[in-house]
Amino acid sequence: MQVSERVKGIAASQSLAMAARAKAMKAAGIDVISMSLGEPDMDTPEHIRRAAQEAIDNGWTHYGPVAGVASLRTAVAAAQNANCRLQIDDCKFDASDVIVSVGAKMAIYNAIQTVINPGNEVLIPMPSWVSYTEMVKLAGGKVVPVQTQYENRYCLTADELRAALTEKTRMLILCSPNNPTGSIYSHSQLKEIVEVLREFPEVVVLSDEIYDALVYEPTPNPLTSNPLTLAVFGELTERLIIVNGVSKAYAMTGWRIGWLMSKNKAFIEACTRLQGQLVTCATMVAQKAAEAALTGSQDCVEAMRQVFAERRELICRLAAEIPGWKFEKPQGAFYLFPDVSALGGGDRVAEYLLEEAHVAVVSGSAFGCPECIRLSYAISTDEIIEAMRRIKVAIEKLR
Repeated sequence: MQVSERVKGIAASQSLAMAARAKAMKAAGIDVISMSLGEPDMDTPEHIRRAAQEAIDNGWTHYGPVAGVASLRTAVAAAQNANCRLQIDDCKFDASDVIVSVGAKMAIYNAIQTVINPGNEVLIPMPSWVSYTEMVKLAGGKVVPVQTQYENRYCLTADELRAALTEKTRMLILCSPNNPTGSIYSHSQLKEIVEVLREFPEVVVLSDEIYDALVYEPTPNPLTSNPLTLAVFGELTERLIIVNGVSKAYAMTGWRIGWLMSKNKAFIEACTRLQGQLVTCATMVAQKAAEAALTGSQDCVEAMRQVFAERRELICRLAAEIPGWKFEKPQGAFYLFPDVSALGGGDRVAEYLLEEAHVAVVSGSAFGCPECIRLSYAISTDEIIEAMRRIKVAIEKLR
């Protein structure tokens, strides 16, 4: 059977591949600790699970609106407005600005497919999440990787952005808190980026905010509790796409509910047409569960955030004892991204740790930063302690 050229050109997800290798080794009887996937290890909160059960009993098992259930879209808009404390009416979102998708990943894919034509350039600050690049390639776009610097916590600077922009640039993708680095853009950094973009009105900004509930330090933005809220910059209103979902904040990765938001009505209309041809609608039961997540008590979110904050302190303390590692304490998300170039780089170290220490991590080459590795601390405290013990022993042996 023929395989299309566009699919042949897609790289496999290295994080999923490493997780699969770890599972295979476990199945073979090897005690492997996996720090490869970005998935909370907690169960979905009980009141959200109960809402799903009630949805089944109440007949939410048929086709729904392409863009999502109206009550969920309203809840998404209200949550975004409250989280961002938006003061400008023209910047506030309502239900008509929201499209609910099958996970935030699909929302990003839909946004890129809707905006990008073949040959258009998309700027992606590196290191970045593994799927942005492949999604742009599927749309026929040209990926322009913009290498950021360790000294800036791998955050894109205004100068780096200006140097990368051309007349062919049509999109900039930002993620804050960032995967894989855990870094957060300050309000002043975002303001400088917006000032550069004023000179390029044809450039759309895709803001991936999937980790916005997992922030461990006070945000420097006085206008908002959201660490990345380009929505407060009114000049971006018509060319800003915000993506979020319930996977990380509510431990709902398997429910596959995410969304995008935009004030640009032409974009929303076009993107809805695309989704209608792809999936008809996101699963109705999962949508009602997501609605319960957003409209119910947020105590569960804070409880999980506190757990991750404690794990962050633990893994950073243990990582500081490992020779040859250089890292900054993550400000958000649940990843540690040490520079291991002194030990031969990410590919070598990741492979060595799996084989020697039986700990699965992901090489930074998957994220466009081959000198690093990514460790997810979305695992239990006991697993973190044991994994870091094994890593330290293995690295000392390597040196």
